[in-house]
Amino acid sequence: MAAYLVAQLKVHDRVTFERYREAVSPLIDRFGGRYRVRGGELDVLEGDWGPWPRLVVIEFQSKDAARLFYDSPEYQQILPLRQSSADGTVAIVEGV
Repeated sequence: MAAYLVAQLKVHDRVTFERYREAVSPLIDRFGGRYRVRGGELDVLEGDWGPWPRLVVIEFQSKDAARLFYDSPEYQQILPLRQSSADGTVAIVEGV
């Protein structure tokens, strides 16, 4: 069953975040992930989206595959770039 890594972000350091984006894309490919949403403009229809104007959704083959990506030494090495350049939430959710 497919699973999705979902991130809601607010970028406050664009230079550092760009370094993260350049480094993470090849890793996502290598772990079998595919971007489904990558920071497009949000058009909130109901409720308060909160402080997170950037949404990223990455599809993986399974929840285990998404965890392998997230927990990998390669990702953990670049994760501080995202954490220092953006605030937000990250979750893995199983698909249907």
